[in-house]
Amino acid sequence: MNGAELFVQCLENEGVEYIFGIPGEENLDFLEALRTSSIKLILTRHEQAAGFMAATFGRLTGKPGVCLSTLGPGATNFVTSSSFALLGGMPVLFITGQKPIKKSKQGRFQIIDVVRIMEPITKFTRQIVNANNIPSLVRETFRLAMEEKPGPVHLELPEDIAAENADEKPYSVTEIHRTAAAKSAIIKASEIISSASHPLLLIAAGANRKEICHELYEFIDKTGIYFFSTQMGKGVLDERHPRCLGTAALSDHDYLHCAISSADVIINVGHDVVEKPPFFMTPEGFTVIHINYYSANVDAVYFPQHEVVGDIAETIKELASVIEPCTCNDFSYFERIKIEIETNVFAGNDDDSFPVKPQYIVSEIRKIMPGDGIISLDNGMFKLWFARNYKAYESNTVLLDNALATMGAGLPAAIAAKIIYPDRKIVAICGDGGFMMNSQELETAIRLGLNLVVIILRDDAKSYNATGHRITKASELSPLTEKCLESPGVHLIEVPVDYMENEKVFIDELKSKTCIL
Repeated sequence: MNGAELFVQCLENEGVEYIFGIPGEENLDFLEALRTSSIKLILTRHEQAAGFMAATFGRLTGKPGVCLSTLGPGATNFVTSSSFALLGGMPVLFITGQKPIKKSKQGRFQIIDVVRIMEPITKFTRQIVNANNIPSLVRETFRLAMEEKPGPVHLELPEDIAAENADEKPYSVTEIHRTAAAKSAIIKASEIISSASHPLLLIAAGANRKEICHELYEFIDKTGIYFFSTQMGKGVLDERHPRCLGTAALSDHDYLHCAISSADVIINVGHDVVEKPPFFMTPEGFTVIHINYYSANVDAVYFPQHEVVGDIAETIKELASVIEPCTCNDFSYFERIKIEIETNVFAGNDDDSFPVKPQYIVSEIRKIMPGDGIISLDNGMFKLWFARNYKAYESNTVLLDNALATMGAGLPAAIAAKIIYPDRKIVAICGDGGFMMNSQELETAIRLGLNLVVIILRDDAKSYNATGHRITKASELSPLTEKCLESPGVHLIEVPVDYMENEKVFIDELKSKTCIL
């Protein structure tokens, strides 16, 4: 087989079902190999959107999503979505094409150093220089993509390596067993919590794994502790729970922060400082226990006094087994704040005046959506309203980005979610600006036959405000263009084009030409 065929076999071996992207001529051998494989190519309208879809696939399944582009501008369009996956902790493999590296007759045309571009925004990046190296590189990239903290990896497949003969086979996929935390660290955490008067539990993005939810519920039931979440930890635990204080959509001065300010210990499960801070620490403030797969990244507002590093599910399970409910724990103030939050944040959102208030929009969508329904939020002020006022009932039913916080991800993320969960109700919620950044993916959703709702929130900010024109015959083009040139403002002229001329001139005519000496 050739390198491209071996690559596709390795991806099948890893359980890849979909590849999102836009190929080019540098990917032709890879496409031919895909044609007879079990993997489905989802053709998107922009590489950035393909990256968002693959990253969302990784977020929702825990398995790396895969996306594909050609070289040059196709590859550079992956930069934002790779950054999105890196900060958001989403496993994804970016595959880019390249001109032949051993012998090329095109000079430096379209060639840039994609590997160096991807270095700071991936966990691993490599150009494949030998087809027989493909199995080890694919296995390594998948391992690294899933290893905590999950994230993006990148492989560049040059044309000649894709066509090169190969005799290697895919490597066996091995199961990852995460290291358990030290028993002494768990016991010390238990002692800190037991001696606290007002301990509080924070659920963050790193806790957003299926196997953790059960352990967290058991811990809460045993201790009676109140909890809240970061934006990307939203939905890990049902926000209808009587001990839930909601989501830290802001960093300070919300009702929730009254509870945070009165806490003397915060048990921080799965927090990563890439998220907008849910609170600000001070040296004389509360004690923070950091529970995560990896040690804390310390910064000016986050410097935990105790760390329990290891598999989160096992840590919470062990912590629940050794801790004993303590009479010194006093949750009476949190009970009062819970009432304030329910009254002022989640209730009283029935004002149906026009223009529509954001609280009303959130409330109505919550009423409409089933428990397992997914809302995919783009970035804008509305995201804060949904993070704060929308109760999530299940994990990963509110898809938002509180790390890179890029606009344009809402619609592609919703499309990926619908591909994974075709029977679930899914709504993309976008501002008018964010929607326009990847609005072309509506065509992708329609082509795939997806049942998807897109809500665009228009805030009357100036966006295009251009004057639109459409010509219906060729003779209208010149006078209309002249008229627009003499008129103020921005004008958009729609001109239907017959692209049959591409084949007629560039292929047929040029093939039949005669060079006269």
